[in-house]
Amino acid sequence: MNALPAVNPARAGVALVVLGVGGVGRALLELLATPAAGALQLVAIADSTRQWVNPRGIVPARARRLLAASVQPRDDEALLGALRDSGLVEQVIVDATASSAVAAHHADWLARGCHVVSANKAALGERLEGWQRLRHASRLGRRRYGDAATVGAGLPVLSTLLRLCQCGDRLRALDGVFSGSLSWLFNNFDGSRPFSALLHEARQRGYTEPDPRLDLGGADVARKLLILARAAGHAIDAHEVHVESLVPGGLREVTVEAFLARASELDAPLEQRRAQAAREGRLLRLLARLDSQGRASVGLVAVEPTHPAARLAGNDNLFALTTVRYHDQPLVIQGPGAGAEVTAQALLGDVLALTADR
Repeated sequence: MNALPAVNPARAGVALVVLGVGGVGRALLELLATPAAGALQLVAIADSTRQWVNPRGIVPARARRLLAASVQPRDDEALLGALRDSGLVEQVIVDATASSAVAAHHADWLARGCHVVSANKAALGERLEGWQRLRHASRLGRRRYGDAATVGAGLPVLSTLLRLCQCGDRLRALDGVFSGSLSWLFNNFDGSRPFSALLHEARQRGYTEPDPRLDLGGADVARKLLILARAAGHAIDAHEVHVESLVPGGLREVTVEAFLARASELDAPLEQRRAQAAREGRLLRLLARLDSQGRASVGLVAVEPTHPAARLAGNDNLFALTTVRYHDQPLVIQGPGAGAEVTAQALLGDVLALTADR
């Protein structure tokens, strides 16, 4: 396809590049075909190896078919060129992947004048240096970084925390259940079934990653906690989060198949902890916690029946924010914290927010 000549980007409107056509990317393309996204123009779609580019616009309903048939190799410069050549004032890259390699480019895209909207936690929730680079690049390029989909999917967690801080409130404590899969597992772990049986069921239902150790290891929850901690003003690094992995040392390096075959090795230690909690009138929950000093941890906690997490059901997420002003009772945000549709909606909401004040 011949490149179109560049034009002066002066026309009102929003040009989009969408990276990733997995569950979230597919759901976002469906939303882009609705009237809510009528002011947006999709100009490129890409996966890890291929792309389809058309600065004049791509019909969202046809985007995946065009990408599947494309012979255009992935080329970030061509993607940026499609945004520029669209002639639209607002130019946005939407990252619907989970790739650390893609996230590593976010700061550069901001500095080069593109807004970035992301469901990818790697840029915000890993090394402190990367988070600082994003903030600097956003200021330098005078562009926004949309991050609502990185924590809690469609739940208004980050926006609420940021608004509280902007109003002079201060976070004293944060705790909650940040993983839908771990929420479901411990909401159902009552001693009637071995933990490994619940784990196999959760995997069959699609609640866990194909390798459940990615959930049980706590790293994903730690990323979300880091994002929230930094939003609250704590410039902490990844190694400062204490993470309790539920995966025994002997199962961490084996194949997925071997882990699943030996998952019963999880049962005895977890049942012992559940039974001890029950004797104390408590329930086990996998909590992420942050205190007023910025101390952060992820691990199993025996909570009182009055704790908000004790009343969870299904695979809901929960975020309990105790602040200077919300001090007698925490401000609780609860609901589906995972799922392609709600995550895609959070991405679309961030894109639409770019034009809300114009």
